[in-house]
Amino acid sequence: MTLPPALSSRGCPVLHGADFAARPEAVYDQLRAQGPVGWAEIAPAVNALVVTSHRAAVTLLNDTNGYSKDARRWKDLNNGYVPADSPVLAMMAWRPSVLYTDGQEHARLRWAMDDCLSRIDLHELREITERSARTLIAGVTEQGHADLMADFADTLPMLVFAELLGCPEEMSRRMVHACQALIGAGPEAAQGGADFAAILQELIHLRRRQPGQDLTSWMISHPARLSNDECLNQLFCAVGAGIVPVAAWMAWSLWLLLRDDAYAGNLSAGTVTIRKALEKALWEYSPMANFSAHYATKESWLQGAVIPAGVPVLISHAAANTDPALPPGLGYGNRSHLAWSTGPHRCPAVSPATTMVQAGTETILNLLWDIELADPAADVPLRHGPFHQCPQAMPVRFRPKPAERIIRTTNAGGTA
Repeated sequence: MTLPPALSSRGCPVLHGADFAARPEAVYDQLRAQGPVGWAEIAPAVNALVVTSHRAAVTLLNDTNGYSKDARRWKDLNNGYVPADSPVLAMMAWRPSVLYTDGQEHARLRWAMDDCLSRIDLHELREITERSARTLIAGVTEQGHADLMADFADTLPMLVFAELLGCPEEMSRRMVHACQALIGAGPEAAQGGADFAAILQELIHLRRRQPGQDLTSWMISHPARLSNDECLNQLFCAVGAGIVPVAAWMAWSLWLLLRDDAYAGNLSAGTVTIRKALEKALWEYSPMANFSAHYATKESWLQGAVIPAGVPVLISHAAANTDPALPPGLGYGNRSHLAWSTGPHRCPAVSPATTMVQAGTETILNLLWDIELADPAADVPLRHGPFHQCPQAMPVRFRPKPAERIIRTTNAGGTA
């Protein structure tokens, strides 16, 4: 007999912990039973409203008058009811960045973010991603088995971001170490976040003295005239929003391709592209499961649900994308999913993220052409926490191959 998912002390679904990680869809069903918006516990002693209806989510995300992104409106936090060490504060507490601002201030910071991201050469980004991916693959190719998360997807975006930010080699190693601690969401996560912020501060000071052709230098010199604190938090936002979602998206895309024999057969026959697999992954396994925190500027109604002012309202991108009320037969080529969010706070890095994920996916399939899941029938364990829908591990196997061949390919800048 399968027991229902746990309820909090207040009787609402629990959107964190092992039970949620094991059965997220069952928890979303509990939330849907409350209506288009429902109460959930997102961390111990922390409650929020969660939007599971696709229609209600789109309505909220486009209502800039009725809803604010400014976390300083969070009443429970202001009144001391949110534990100071709560794991959700790293993602939800206010920062002077594009993610937590409204109106003209958001427009100014978004202008800087959009301009800087648009300066990334996507062809160069693809080359950086492929080179970094080959380096990681060379580290496991001789052993004939790997964990796609620990050995590949978790580290690849860190390596790419370190180069995009213009990090010197020694600083890149420290940044990757700090980000790995941050992603782990364990006891070392807080220190990892502090170390990452300190490295960004160090990098900003370096690039003010020695500008380069990189995201950090572009952010510093942008006409929006960002302060050091704004630069740091803009970069923290860009990297923080990119590492885990990119890793999760890449892993889910590979999982779909490797698990479904018919799908993989169509791929090899040329009738289904990797890009379509990427779109399917965004619909079914949105990397940001529950995020986009908003605060009603005054008590209001959303699709018949009461929304109190000062309460965090999260968008369940995962639940909205699988909303039973969506029209049947939309197809995975339809891009009305909410994996990128929508409205004025829609993700500004769609093209760079897509380039990274597609290049990383193609590289691993090209170099480890006989790769297969270690256990295709096994469920994928998810990382704990309310925000990301990210695999904890994804064991794969393949015939051992000489690392020297991949290293030579990497140094030559060619393809295997």
